[in-house]
Amino acid sequence: MASNLVFPGDAIAGVNIPASKSLHPASGLYRESSSAPILSTLAGKLEQNPKKKTANVTAPNARYIPRVGDLVIASVQRSSMDFFHLSICPHIPQAILPQLAFEGASKKTRPQLKTNDLVYAKVLSASKNMEVELTCVDPSTGKSEPEGLGPITGGMVFDISTGLAARLLSSQSIAVLEELGEKLAGGFEVAVGKNGKVWVDCPESGIKGIYAVGRCLQETDCGKLQQSEQQKLVKRVVQETGLG
Repeated sequence: MASNLVFPGDAIAGVNIPASKSLHPASGLYRESSSAPILSTLAGKLEQNPKKKTANVTAPNARYIPRVGDLVIASVQRSSMDFFHLSICPHIPQAILPQLAFEGASKKTRPQLKTNDLVYAKVLSASKNMEVELTCVDPSTGKSEPEGLGPITGGMVFDISTGLAARLLSSQSIAVLEELGEKLAGGFEVAVGKNGKVWVDCPESGIKGIYAVGRCLQETDCGKLQQSEQQKLVKRVVQETGLG
């Protein structure tokens, strides 16, 4: 995946995105019509995937803006008769999640979520001046897979930048995770929210493993560490936590 630095208003040349494909400003790219040039709406790195014919601009410290299809980690604030009301980010009004928007849910089997419970969900709608609506099933299949949507239990959630979240969700190889995968007994699980959240669980290594993964991700993020630095960080943290 190629990348270079762009700024708001820059015309993006050489991006092979079909004219029929719509571009949302939240992706960092926008065009008025199929014949108009593609413009950047953010300052950040332009990332292109020639095989998938996609592109987006990632700004490491940008505020999260919900868009349809985004995976997010949200916390329950309250419930009403038909909805759970969840917080995605402090600067965004609470989102709604229908109580039946879970795999196999009915009025009798719907999850009983409490305040501060966490949910891994997908943005179903995000229109201007309307509440963001979330779902925990694929609308076309009614299933929670393959993303593993639904209530989150166990593990811990760590804050990361929206830029790192976007990298993790794009399946780019991250040296720090590869190194940790080799060193932690039993490995670990992660779920990434594009709203700058990552959930971590280590069934065998327990709380020490969870702490190691979260700390390594946050230090890599804040320090913008390169591959060799990430490898040194993992070695140090694993030794300090007694996991190595």
